[in-house]
Amino acid sequence: MFTGTYLYLFFCSKKPNFHTVTNHLKIVHTKGKEKMNFIELLLIATGLSMDAFAVSVCKGLAARQIRTKHLLITGAWFGGFQAVMPMAGYFLGSAFESYITSFDHWIAFALLSFIGGNMIHEALDKNNNTLSDSSFSIKTMFVLAIATSIDALAVGITFALLPDVNIAAAVLSIGTVTFILSAIGLKAGNIFGLKYRAKAEFAGGLILILMGIKILLEHLGIINL
Repeated sequence: MFTGTYLYLFFCSKKPNFHTVTNHLKIVHTKGKEKMNFIELLLIATGLSMDAFAVSVCKGLAARQIRTKHLLITGAWFGGFQAVMPMAGYFLGSAFESYITSFDHWIAFALLSFIGGNMIHEALDKNNNTLSDSSFSIKTMFVLAIATSIDALAVGITFALLPDVNIAAAVLSIGTVTFILSAIGLKAGNIFGLKYRAKAEFAGGLILILMGIKILLEHLGIINL
């Protein structure tokens, strides 16, 4: 869940060009580049939220009793950081967009595949002991929120390389999905334990890898969805 932490060293910040939010979320298909519709955006949001979901399950397992305030606290911390990190990545990636346009699709493919591969590795690693501290203190939640949202920073950089991404809508989707799934994970962990943690991380990693492959194949003209 700490993958992508080194990426900020290679980018500078720049104010992005925001587009008007339309009634439907759809990225314009131009010059052979990939397009991203609402369903694809939700799939990426779901994939990114799996780390937060897994940690929430563990926290739910450790906590003796889960109340509504715990669900809100967990959702707000994880959802909030998952929303902020892609925005930061978008700022960083936008600075170098003009220099890497010719191979941006390879970068998007590499980042999503690396993040997804790491999530699958963690899911299959039997020695991977996720923190199960039952505390909901600011210090504890801050550390966990940072740890589970670093990958979202790299995905934000990917968004900057795609044509006409509505970053406001993307950030809202990622934050909302993570908020909901984190709250669900907390409650599920409290009831069912660690049964679904590894499966969730594996599924999230697979989704991100498939999205990366789709972006690459569309740019190369092999598929046109």
